[in-house]
Amino acid sequence: MPTSKNYTTSQISIYIGIITGIVSFLVVLTTKQNILFALLSLLLVFSTCFLTSKYFIEQFIYRRVKLLYKFIYQTKASKREEFFQKNILPQQSLDEVGEEVLKWADHRKAEMEILEKNEAFRKEFLQNLAHEFKTPAFAIQGYLETLIEGASENAEVNKKFLSNAHKNTERLIHLISDLDEITRLESGKQQLHLQDFVIQELINDVFESLSLKMSTKNIRYQIKKGCEQPVLVNADKEKIRQVLINLVDNAAKYGSEDGKIEASIYKTDERTVLIEITDDGIGIAEEHLPRIFERFYRTDYGRSRNIGGTGLGLAICKHIIEAHSQFIQARSTPGIGTTFGFTLKST
Repeated sequence: MPTSKNYTTSQISIYIGIITGIVSFLVVLTTKQNILFALLSLLLVFSTCFLTSKYFIEQFIYRRVKLLYKFIYQTKASKREEFFQKNILPQQSLDEVGEEVLKWADHRKAEMEILEKNEAFRKEFLQNLAHEFKTPAFAIQGYLETLIEGASENAEVNKKFLSNAHKNTERLIHLISDLDEITRLESGKQQLHLQDFVIQELINDVFESLSLKMSTKNIRYQIKKGCEQPVLVNADKEKIRQVLINLVDNAAKYGSEDGKIEASIYKTDERTVLIEITDDGIGIAEEHLPRIFERFYRTDYGRSRNIGGTGLGLAICKHIIEAHSQFIQARSTPGIGTTFGFTLKST
C-alpha cells in the first residue's frame, strides 16, 4: 500500500468518495431504514465525490504546476501550440507531471555538480598557470636586474646569469607552445594526418632520440621480448611520436639509476593495438593516478618542477590519443614503477 507521500489524485479521490459514501449510507440507513435506498445513496455520493474531487484537485494543482513548466522548459508556446496541447494532445496525469519535475530537478542537480567541479578545476588551473609563468618570469627579471646593476662587468657572472636567463626563457617558450598545442587539441582545430606505419620502428626512433638523456642515468631501453614482430597501426605518426616522447621522457626523468624502460606491443583484437611504456622508477601513489592527465597536475610539485617540464605533457598525450578515438591509462606502484598504456587502430 502506498504511503501518504505517494498517493495519487485518483487514490485521494477514492478515499474521499468512500468516506463520504459511508457517511451518507449510515445517515440514510438510520433515517430511512431502507438498505436498498442507502446503497443507492452510497453509490451516488461515492461517484459524485470521486469525480468532482479528482477534477478540482487536478485543476487546482495544474494551475500552479503550469508555472513550474514554464520555468522548466523556458520556452514560450504560440497560441496554436497552446490550443493543440490543451485540447488535442492527451493530458498528463499528476503522477507524470511529478515524475517530469523530479527528473528535471535531478538533471539540474547534476548540472550544478558539474559546474561546481568545473569551477574548482578552473580556479586550480588558473592558479597553477600563474605559478608556472611567474616562476621563470621572475627568475629572468632577477638575472637581468642584477646584470643591469653592474654584474655585467664580471665576465664569469655575466655568462652564468645570461645562460640562466636563457634557460628560463626557453621554459616560458615551451610552456606557451604546450598551451597552444593543448588549446588546439581541445578545440578540435588540430587535424590528424592518418597513415599506416610500423609502431616498433617509431618506438625505436624515439628511444634513439632520447638515448643521450637516458645515458646520464645509465638507463637501458628496449622493446619487450616477444613484441618485436612488426605491427602496423593507422594514426597520425608525428602526433604519436609526440606521445611516445612525452612518455619515454617521463620514464627517464622518474626512472631509477641503472634502471630500464621497456616498450610492449600487443594486438588485443583484429582492430586494436595496445602500446605500453614501462619504467622501474619511483612510481605514483594510487590517490594521484585519477588526476595525472590533468593540466599542471603534479604528484610532487616541488620535485617535479626541479626535474623540469611544463606539467602539460600527459594532458597533451591524453588529448592526442582521444582525438584518435582511443584511450590512455596508467597503472603504478610506488617503489616498483609505472606503466602508461594507450591503444591505436591496427591495420
